[in-house]
Amino acid sequence: MLAYSLKRLLLAVLVAVTVSVGSFALLRAAGDPAVAMAGHSATASDIEFIRETYGFNRPLPVQYADWLVKALQGDFGESLYFRMPVSRMLADKLPTTMTLGGLALAFALCVGLPLGIIAAIRPNSWIDRTALLVSVTGQAMPTFWFALVLVVLFSITFPLLPPSGSGTWKHFVMPTVVLGYYATPAIMRLTRAGMLDVLASDYIRTARAKGLHPAVVLLKHALRNAVIPVVSLSAVQFGFMLGGSVVVETVFALHGTGQLAWESISRSDLPTVQAIVLVLSSFYVVLSLIADLLNAWLDPRIRVA
Repeated sequence: MLAYSLKRLLLAVLVAVTVSVGSFALLRAAGDPAVAMAGHSATASDIEFIRETYGFNRPLPVQYADWLVKALQGDFGESLYFRMPVSRMLADKLPTTMTLGGLALAFALCVGLPLGIIAAIRPNSWIDRTALLVSVTGQAMPTFWFALVLVVLFSITFPLLPPSGSGTWKHFVMPTVVLGYYATPAIMRLTRAGMLDVLASDYIRTARAKGLHPAVVLLKHALRNAVIPVVSLSAVQFGFMLGGSVVVETVFALHGTGQLAWESISRSDLPTVQAIVLVLSSFYVVLSLIADLLNAWLDPRIRVA
């Protein structure tokens, strides 16, 4: 178990470093940041002055090393557009994104788990096929389109919810549904597959032969074992939600890291974009590591090894 944990930890560190190098290189390859900062009316001397001021004329490995060392200390530099420390901006915006991700994950679990259980109890029935339709629709439907449909329905046709902002809990209802619905199919399918496998096992047949109540067999014996992979999947899905909140936050004008990322990309604010990519990818890597270690702890074959 210790060797497996160390191996997964080393792999997580390598992934995080690779993501940081890739994001740094891609942003630099997208164009000269000095030209983007100077604007179209700038002269060659103005552009050269910006390169020297911000160190863009140094070799890329030196720029990356300097940025990474400061980033590990919590210093992501200053925003080129907003003219304020990037770390302060992230501290202001990240709680909104974390709140949205947590609510969306709770919504996905509350919808996906019951659908998966019901579909496994009645396989190949109309209930199972309806759950499959929900699953296919959730993955095939673009999030921005679903968000706009909800805005038209519940903010214009039936003015029940505010279309944008983040002032009250009502502002999070539609973004939670949009972001959570995208993760629901994976949770539903995994729950269904796990329940089908567990319900066909010998100890479930033994529990039924002893005359236990069907609800006890289902919830106490079957679900407890079938839900184990769902727990690890939920950690990974939460990381996906944090990274995938860019579109949702932009549509609903939530003041989180997603909207900040969109504004920074459109304005060529490289320090802010790099910081957001590094922070969100680090969340995903850490959550994936937790999911792997949780599976290893629950799996006796890996635990013994």
